[in-house]
Amino acid sequence: MLLLALDTATPAVTVALHDGTAVVAASSQVDARRHGELLLPAVDRILAEAGTGLDAVTGVVVGIGPGPYTGLRVGLMTADTFGLALGVPVHGVCTLDGLAYAADVEDGPFVVATDARRKEVYWARYSDSRTRVTEPSVDRPADIADQVAGLPAVGAGALLYPDTFPDAHAPEHVSAAALASLAAERLGAGVELPAPRPLYLRRPDAQVPKNYKVVTPK
Repeated sequence: MLLLALDTATPAVTVALHDGTAVVAASSQVDARRHGELLLPAVDRILAEAGTGLDAVTGVVVGIGPGPYTGLRVGLMTADTFGLALGVPVHGVCTLDGLAYAADVEDGPFVVATDARRKEVYWARYSDSRTRVTEPSVDRPADIADQVAGLPAVGAGALLYPDTFPDAHAPEHVSAAALASLAAERLGAGVELPAPRPLYLRRPDAQVPKNYKVVTPK
């Protein structure tokens, strides 16, 4: 097994290789505006670091969000392209699950929250680092304060809103190393991973005008 993992659902452009036992190379750069520019060079860099070629990859793992449309689609389209070109399966992993897997908290209930912009967070509750107990959602922090009260929290969204998440922990952004490790663990246990389809949770910003003026030639 050699998994190529990547995620662009948060400001981090993160890539890793996992050989089924451990992470053999990884790269993460935080730049919310340069996902498309940074992703492929990062793939080249970790392949070189591992001393292997792209043709050795046996599967691709991609973070499916939730995340902003523009950033998220970069990773998903790149993963799909690699899968088609190499003839290997592409597996989805919820980005929040990757953060939970790497959470710097004691075992027990906690929350993962990433920045959804517009003064909102993408979030979910976990019973432990491998078990999500709610579906990913997008909400204003104040609106979920009662649901997350008293729970430790992980992620950039938690760090942004200390009134709602006073007990915030690392990591801030997801790492492909965590995604790859979680995927390898689940695949090794025979667990079927989600399809590589995006969790947007919001309607697109761009919409067709409802009442636009029709111009016809005279």
